Amino acid sequence: MTKQKIAVLGPGSWGTALAQVLNDNGHEVRLWGNIPAQIEELNTSHTNKHYFQDVVLDENIKAFLDLKEAIADVAAILFVVPTKVTRLVAKQVAEIIDHKVVVMHASKGLEPGTHERLSTILEEEIPAQYRSEIVVVSGPSHAEETIVRDITLITAASKDIEAAKYIQKLFSNHYFRLYTNTDVVGVEMAGALKNIIAVGAGALHGMGYGDNAKAAIITRGLAEITRLGVKLGADPLTFSGLSGVGDLIVTGTSVHSRNWRAGDALGRGEKLEDIEKNMGMVIEGISTTKVAYEIAQELGVYMPITTAIYKSIYEGADIKESIMEMMSNEFRSENEWH
Repeated sequence: MTKQKIAVLGPGSWGTALAQVLNDNGHEVRLWGNIPAQIEELNTSHTNKHYFQDVVLDENIKAFLDLKEAIADVAAILFVVPTKVTRLVAKQVAEIIDHKVVVMHASKGLEPGTHERLSTILEEEIPAQYRSEIVVVSGPSHAEETIVRDITLITAASKDIEAAKYIQKLFSNHYFRLYTNTDVVGVEMAGALKNIIAVGAGALHGMGYGDNAKAAIITRGLAEITRLGVKLGADPLTFSGLSGVGDLIVTGTSVHSRNWRAGDALGRGEKLEDIEKNMGMVIEGISTTKVAYEIAQELGVYMPITTAIYKSIYEGADIKESIMEMMSNEFRSENEWH
């Protein structure tokens, strides 16, 4: 693929790792953020030490505070900002964009209040004449491993398969590989909902349980997030793929996962406000739990793990009691879907 100009919005851990992948592939990468000290560090030291202590980035990756400058003449824009500010940043892009670009996002969450998926937000805020169909970049991927060029396989999903193929070519190399998919609903719902199950898996670990419990919550968690996804129009097969079970495994079993670490701390009895303060990064699974619980209640979808975590986070229930109640009360056929 010929050299492309790409704007990456959000210099967090994943945005930085994806910027490096694109730079490795010979593209001109512009990394935009709104914290002056971080942008200065990226441009002078070529480091992002809040996320990666020992990584030095290629000096060709340029960081910007000015959004208009960052997106000028780019072929594609990648949103990697937290869910809660995706709409705000999309509005800012819409105000200044003056040419058509491929729009993609690599965040995983659902908007509080509206319950909307991120691609829907981007569709609503960025005028159609200035963008492609949205492409979702999602799958089993720790930034800490991608940044050191560990083998990573993820998904590029779009209603327009040609847009997905463009992103596939943009990112793919010897260590980073994308597979295309047209099930945008499934890929986005899987990416968002698996964070809830990861919080639960971490909580079980924090409570002192072992691999049997880990396998149980991941497997039953996959069943319930699939139930909700299918109710919303997703293909159930998507949940058996990279963005479903793949992402659930990596997020629900690893200390790299901030959602797993948050759950682990909850299971050890720490308070949520202390956990969020100590993490220093957004824990998407916390807000997604509330959104998923509300959708499940509205649509009548059985989601016992989500409910247990919701009660612990938002209703003050003891997480140990909530999870033990769920485990002891669930007498069902394994293949029930409602």
